[in-house]
Amino acid sequence: MKTSKKVGPQVSARDFLPTKLSLGNLRRAAADCKGCPLYENATHTVFGEGSANARLMLLGEQPGDAEDRECRPFVGPAGRLLREVLADVGIDFEEAYVTNAVKHFKWTPRGKRRLHAKPNSREVNACRPWLHAEIAVVNPTLIVCLGATAAQSLLGSGFRVTRERGKIITGSDLPPILATYHPSALLRAPDEASRRAMRREFMADLRRAAGFVELESRRTTRKSRRESV
Repeated sequence: MKTSKKVGPQVSARDFLPTKLSLGNLRRAAADCKGCPLYENATHTVFGEGSANARLMLLGEQPGDAEDRECRPFVGPAGRLLREVLADVGIDFEEAYVTNAVKHFKWTPRGKRRLHAKPNSREVNACRPWLHAEIAVVNPTLIVCLGATAAQSLLGSGFRVTRERGKIITGSDLPPILATYHPSALLRAPDEASRRAMRREFMADLRRAAGFVELESRRTTRKSRRESV
């Protein structure tokens, strides 16, 4: 596997991409990525996990404190909530491919704690080659973007989850996309009533995602059968 190790003002994640794209090659190459300064304070590069044949891709913003320590996506409180809601709507988390728009944990110190800090557009842009490479390898039927940063990383800075949440967006050179809440938003809800309302909407969006994936799978199966006759 050949990768570039160029480091300097003009470096980007693209300089660290392997020549041959596969999830294994990408994961190994990303471990050495210095495409933006976030690697300096992160414990690990937290790359995506799941099958290269996954029909559903779940895209978050960035790893959190637990993810950075364990070097796995969605293993903290938000990840546990995501798994719970997915199970409620009949989606097997283990059958999805899960990743983040940014692969390093961005944080600010608060005593002994490391508090999440939102990645800026430069950091999201720097990491985009990894995400596009993951999409190219997996080629999912649908990408579910969890939160604004994830959605804007693929749909542009003008995209608003508040306006377009739950809609299937097609027509670009990417697979269809559905944007919804990040599960951490449910955890931050100001009161129980808000939390319940957001959870209902989150579940409805994920049900729509599951239905879309199943419908597309049936269409593909019918088409394959017709072509084989």
